[in-house]
Amino acid sequence: MPEYDTAAQDESPVKILIAGGFGVGKTTLVEAISEIEPLRTEERLTTAGIGVDDLDGIESKTATTVAMDFGRITLADAGVVLYLFGTPGQERFWFMWDDLLNGALGAIVLVDTRRLDRSFAAVDFFENRRLPFVIGANCFDGEQHYTAEEIGAALHLSDPNTPILMLDARSRDDVRGALLTLLDLLIDRAQSGTPV
Repeated sequence: MPEYDTAAQDESPVKILIAGGFGVGKTTLVEAISEIEPLRTEERLTTAGIGVDDLDGIESKTATTVAMDFGRITLADAGVVLYLFGTPGQERFWFMWDDLLNGALGAIVLVDTRRLDRSFAAVDFFENRRLPFVIGANCFDGEQHYTAEEIGAALHLSDPNTPILMLDARSRDDVRGALLTLLDLLIDRAQSGTPV
């Protein structure tokens, strides 16, 4: 008989989406925090993507998510287990986002300020569907040349109170902090009676 991890069964399940444009670090974020071996649906980039996938600024990228990433993290101190679903970033796979949205309570939208224009679609997606989210500005090479206020203004966020966090998607502590910020946002909305 197979053994099952029963530790997560005592915690409340919460589905969280990790979204953003192509090559912003979604797979890396899920891998950094997941307590289980993450499910990845990455495939090698091939010549078939030439003219379809814009690799400007991410020329060294060799693989891409074609369905989703999946990971899990138990936050025992918060009494929840987070099920993380990383969305595909390429426009040709965006049709899957609505299916992944089903049952989600919130999202982290990763942005790369070197290619901020690739983040508008993800921000619009969650704003239009009224799913609470936080912005994670992935600090590539350990640097971020813009302030949270500058990033928020550039993204034209409909809610100026949307949290904008500077993070390194490779850092477990940074990712955990972003997830806790999102949970705080969800709790605040629930307590204020704002629909989640």
